[in-house]
Amino acid sequence: MTEHPVLPAEESVLTTVDEDDLYKDSGKIRKKYYKRELERLQEELVRLQMWIKEQGLRVVVLFDGRDAAGKGGTIHRITRRTSSRVVKVVALGKPTEREQSQWYFQRYVEQLPAAGEMVLFDRSWYNRATVERVMEFCTDEEYREFLRSAPEFERMLLRSGIVLVKYWFSISDEEQERRFQKRSNDPKRRWKLSPIDLEARERWVEYSRAKDAMFTYTDTDRSPWYVIDADVKKHARLNCISHLLSQIEYEDTMPGPTELPERQTDPNYERPAIDSQNWVPALYGSNPSASDVERS
Repeated sequence: MTEHPVLPAEESVLTTVDEDDLYKDSGKIRKKYYKRELERLQEELVRLQMWIKEQGLRVVVLFDGRDAAGKGGTIHRITRRTSSRVVKVVALGKPTEREQSQWYFQRYVEQLPAAGEMVLFDRSWYNRATVERVMEFCTDEEYREFLRSAPEFERMLLRSGIVLVKYWFSISDEEQERRFQKRSNDPKRRWKLSPIDLEARERWVEYSRAKDAMFTYTDTDRSPWYVIDADVKKHARLNCISHLLSQIEYEDTMPGPTELPERQTDPNYERPAIDSQNWVPALYGSNPSASDVERS
């Protein structure tokens, strides 16, 4: 039985649920246990968020990996219960002409956290070593310069006091194809499938070589890459969040339940007629009527 690195033994499904019941015959965690563990981890993320804010920490987390590996879904679960003012997501698009003329790291530096913030990069400066390299969006010299500069850039971040955590989401060829097919067949997901994704798939081996070279140069003792097995999305999310929580020492400063003050009343205040306001049509349910005076 595996103990959770952060959650108390009496609270984690790893130590409270028999393994035969925890997983289905396919080896995937059962939905009810996944949801239970995720909700508990999200509660812990709120505690981490409060500690980061109170202590003025600056945290940077990189999410890189193959297309359709589940980076965005994991980020969404991390931010589901946190404040966007503290835990911020950065997903930069194609650089503008002006940005292309800048120092490569410049547009990423502009997104680094201030005190009391954690920034999650949905793809990071490592685009140059992977997508840009494979798709020939950068020159050989620009690529070589990146491999030389990235470790030093990250040492600068660490020396400045920033906490840096780097995740690589690894997915099998078969699972990526399955997810691509699902995106193609689902109008709600079709926007996720870009021409770049399809061409990158055609260059699968080139992408693997680029990732291997990137690890050779940038997987350092002070700034290592942590690899997430992303073939099972639920496992990847739980494993990533659990690991992230274990990388930052924090204390529980969660306040107790708040006692609400009495609502202000004023017998001389007359509310305007409720039908004088422009209400959105109630396609579902019904809008308040003139008799509902206690509304604002």
